[in-house]
Amino acid sequence: MPSDLQLKITNTVHRTLLTLTGGRIGNSIFGMPSLQLTTIGRKSGEPRKVMLTAPIIEGDTIVIVASRAGDPTHPAWFLNLRENPNVEVSLRNGPERPMTARVATPDERASLWPRVTTAYKGYAGYQTKTTREIPLVLLTPRS
Repeated sequence: MPSDLQLKITNTVHRTLLTLTGGRIGNSIFGMPSLQLTTIGRKSGEPRKVMLTAPIIEGDTIVIVASRAGDPTHPAWFLNLRENPNVEVSLRNGPERPMTARVATPDERASLWPRVTTAYKGYAGYQTKTTREIPLVLLTPRS
């Protein structure tokens, strides 16, 4: 499982590539659009930014996966958005948009999970590495 340091380095490298190339490199990872998710830290109250992929985009709804590569614990960004669902999203290095995050219901997850694993088979492998059910999060425009 990746350490916190490895995840921070990966995020920094990804953001740097996007910046240095004007978004030409890093807008897509494993064939999925990339995005920057900004949450508010549940302990610090400070903005926290993380680079993720979006295996499903339908209209204005973006689906993200709280996998942490199959780690037994949820990613910090997931814990943050459960505490405060008001987030900012920059899809493919575009402008930040205010969005609301919510965890998929069991029925939604059952419907979405096969599509998520079709978009990136690695997610299915991550699920086999952990006993926790990997949550799916739906991001929708904040009104």
